[in-house]
Amino acid sequence: MMNDTHIQINNLNVFYDRTQQALINVNLSIPRNRITVIMGPSGCGKSTLLKTMNRFLELTDGARITGEVLIDGDNIYAPERDVTEIRKETGLLAQRPFMLPMSIYENVAYGLRIHGLKRGKELDRAVQHYLEVAGLWDEVKDRLNAPATRLSIGQQQRVCLARGLAVEPEILLGDEPTSALDPISAAKIEARLMELKTQYTIVVVTHTLRQAKRLADHVIFMYLGEVVEAGPAAQVFEHPQQERTRGYLSGQF
Repeated sequence: MMNDTHIQINNLNVFYDRTQQALINVNLSIPRNRITVIMGPSGCGKSTLLKTMNRFLELTDGARITGEVLIDGDNIYAPERDVTEIRKETGLLAQRPFMLPMSIYENVAYGLRIHGLKRGKELDRAVQHYLEVAGLWDEVKDRLNAPATRLSIGQQQRVCLARGLAVEPEILLGDEPTSALDPISAAKIEARLMELKTQYTIVVVTHTLRQAKRLADHVIFMYLGEVVEAGPAAQVFEHPQQERTRGYLSGQF
């Protein structure tokens, strides 16, 4: 395994019931401190693949997983692994922001509190820090005690980013994190991801090719549950090896 490989996936298969196979024999290396984009047409298994990396998939009734997902060489599906710890290591930015029914401050502080990481003034400083990292501090610093649900959807997504980063994950997963946002809010999230890749390994599912081209250092192209092609973005976009990749890039499907 190369030193800059952060996530290694070996012979991964996912079944949603006895007949429906969502992922077929996936083998991948995902590089450290890069943005890896998973792209492909709707229903090809992008989100399924992403959710195997934080063990969210097992929350789906009837989902069955075989194979390995190794983070820093450790299989996260090994029986002795603590699921809570795995999910702390892998922050998730979902398609739509999910606000806890509390203030902006408490939304960010929530993760820190449940992991017992910070208290008092230290907690105040941490909340400010992660709101700054998410590019939101200047917009909300005078109304931290206001309900987070009153924020615009773009601001809510940045609160989710701050909350996810506050528990200090190594990996940040984004499941179409800008698809519900207006273009200006989406651009702010993209800009944050580009800045954060020096500190985190980022894996993003996108349904738009334009976004993939803007964000990706590394690309995974999927079709009907299989990885068709994977590699550095320049190679996949400019010199695709597979006919199906060329077809997708030229807009045939």
